[in-house]
Amino acid sequence: MFLCGTVLIHSKGSVQGEAQALMLKGKALNVTPEYSPEAEVLLSKAVKLEPELVEAWNQLGEVYWKKGDVAAAHTCFSGALTHCKNKVSLQNLSMVLRQLQTDSGDEHSRHVMDSVRQAKLAVQMDVLDGRSWYILGNAYLSLYFNTGQNPKISQQALSAYAQAEKVDRKASSNPDLHLNRATLHKYEESYGEALEGFSQAAALDPAWPEPRQREQQLLEFLTRLTSLLESKGKTKPKKLQSMLGSLRPAHLGPCGDGRYQSASGQKVTLERKPLSTLQPGVNSGTVVLGKVVFSLTSEEKVPFTFGLVDSDGPCYAVMVYNVVQSWGVLIGDSVAIPEPNFRHHHIRHKGKDYSFSSVRVETPLLLVVNGKPQNSSSQATATVASRPQCE
Repeated sequence: MFLCGTVLIHSKGSVQGEAQALMLKGKALNVTPEYSPEAEVLLSKAVKLEPELVEAWNQLGEVYWKKGDVAAAHTCFSGALTHCKNKVSLQNLSMVLRQLQTDSGDEHSRHVMDSVRQAKLAVQMDVLDGRSWYILGNAYLSLYFNTGQNPKISQQALSAYAQAEKVDRKASSNPDLHLNRATLHKYEESYGEALEGFSQAAALDPAWPEPRQREQQLLEFLTRLTSLLESKGKTKPKKLQSMLGSLRPAHLGPCGDGRYQSASGQKVTLERKPLSTLQPGVNSGTVVLGKVVFSLTSEEKVPFTFGLVDSDGPCYAVMVYNVVQSWGVLIGDSVAIPEPNFRHHHIRHKGKDYSFSSVRVETPLLLVVNGKPQNSSSQATATVASRPQCE
């Protein structure tokens, strides 16, 4: 069986033997998380002497990565694969592709798609390698945020993370896996799972402040949100009655005159219904109209959340994704939501309980505010950040 990078000639003075010795010295210096200039010199010499020494290319790529030269790291991992297909190069290439500087969103999207392809190839080479499955999960996570949060892609990411834990016990002890999965759960509004993931990540790496901060921020958000929903934004009954009395059919805008275009591209007539009649999931053929009684932003600014009330009584949270920071609604605004995606939440975490109803809106372009559709400039694209080389 041929192994990538295996050196068959070890005689003293041979080119292959010298390259192997340089590689081993460079590899030893590269074990620390910090960049080693000496390792860079040794490994550069090794690949010049023996260009087919794949392990030296992989080690040199990691050195450049630690140095912050992602483009050079990309060149090394790509170069290694020209000599021999191997899972380490594929794993690393998948990661660096997502970190490459790009001049356009389209170019970044291509890199993310390529990142998924490389991770899939790594998995195919060894289906029992938990690291490959974890990297595939992260590639899908990036794709999820890069393509408008498609639920199918989020499920692919979650499946890859689950497979990583199934085939590799060490994966369950990876704080980054728990944090990344919790981030996905949060955007999917599975808040109980998100809190549990942040908590596990914090327990596995107590010196890493981010998981604990993210857990605390989400708890504070849920506490503030449920309080505002219960009090209807602390709006006094007379003022609320006056606000609701000013609701008009004209506030439905294109949602009220048969001009609404569904996701399938067809023009449909929507039936206005009270918030209290909404069923879990997407309520096709329905539009709700209410008044804004409060707005709330989290530390991460996503989603933009506001409380919506109609004459039927209850106050529901409306969570709007993919918004620019300058976008928002004001207390007293009339908001219409076509085909609302409704959910009821029951969350328990560390002895605390949260219960509320919400409507998820993927883009502000779906909303009609005071009878007017929203401008395309109100929409932004969500992004995801990661710790370099933590996969």
